[in-house]
Amino acid sequence: MDLSKDHKMQAARPVHANDDHPAVPKQRVGVLVANLGTPDNYDYWSMRRYLGEFLSDRRVIDYSPWLWQPLLQLIILTKRPFTSGAAYKSIWNEEAGESPLMTITKAQTAKITAEMKKRYGDDVMVDFCMRYGNPSTKSKVEAMTAAGCTKILFFPLYPHYAGATSATACDAFFAALGKEKWQPIARVVEPYFDRPDYIEALAQSIERAYEKAEKRPDILICSYHGVPIRYLMEGDPYHCQCQKTTRLLKERLGWKDTEIMTTFQSKFGPEEWLQPYTVEEVARQAEAGKKNIAVCAPAFSADCIETLEEINEEIKESFEEAGGEEFMYIPCLNDDPAHIEALSNVISENLKGWLD
Repeated sequence: MDLSKDHKMQAARPVHANDDHPAVPKQRVGVLVANLGTPDNYDYWSMRRYLGEFLSDRRVIDYSPWLWQPLLQLIILTKRPFTSGAAYKSIWNEEAGESPLMTITKAQTAKITAEMKKRYGDDVMVDFCMRYGNPSTKSKVEAMTAAGCTKILFFPLYPHYAGATSATACDAFFAALGKEKWQPIARVVEPYFDRPDYIEALAQSIERAYEKAEKRPDILICSYHGVPIRYLMEGDPYHCQCQKTTRLLKERLGWKDTEIMTTFQSKFGPEEWLQPYTVEEVARQAEAGKKNIAVCAPAFSADCIETLEEINEEIKESFEEAGGEEFMYIPCLNDDPAHIEALSNVISENLKGWLD
């Protein structure tokens, strides 16, 4: 996707400039949405490159590089690309030749672009980047600057703040700005985990799923991506924000405490992570007699390996092996109209003062 091409064609020499002055693009505001990332393919070397970049990020794994890198390079990146590649292969969009996260992020960007055009005409340029893999944050900042974006609103597509998601995305964005000769003015969107329109979009998606179910689930598991509990103790607000999202969702749905709960998934490494662990909790629910459950993933703006493979395969299997009978996964909001409306509202609020 090269959204800068048409904008470059509109570049012109300033009216009062000398004849040898370079052409300058029409000034615009850029909106750069960011997601976690995706490997280019599920083969060994594509997976190794992607995992190497992801697991070398000190925001994600903050152990001393002297201890972590030998373990990562010599052991983890020798074995994990095979297992992770198989997991990606099971969900890969073969027709488009890309991961579902890439397909969905493209769809989200296209719909946000259309909405911004309705609201602001040609004054806003929307594009997306990935923190790991392609398209890189640096490449998209370069493209926006070349297209005349003297102001950029950076929007990490994480409803909840975490150092391992929002913060590292911002790190990459600010590092990219630091390479620009004419550095754009920048703003960063704050987490939107408790916005009424986001909660409403979540609630509507759950209500639709429940309406289609032959039998109402006994409980809804809100499964959030986990982090080491040490991060909470060190001041990361992620855990509290996740809990608030579940509470607000429960209140909007008008449910009892026994009908919804918060869990955490994707534990990695030897440390204790935020609990309860989803994979263990679904088994406990089955053993306690709740044979019909639903699972949603409010921390993810788009379906990805953690939802399509981990929740809908691994966690589902844990539930069924413990005696569970009906397992319903409720997809992420993806490019649902209510989600796009909420994201577009966030963008418009953050563009105030730049575009009114």
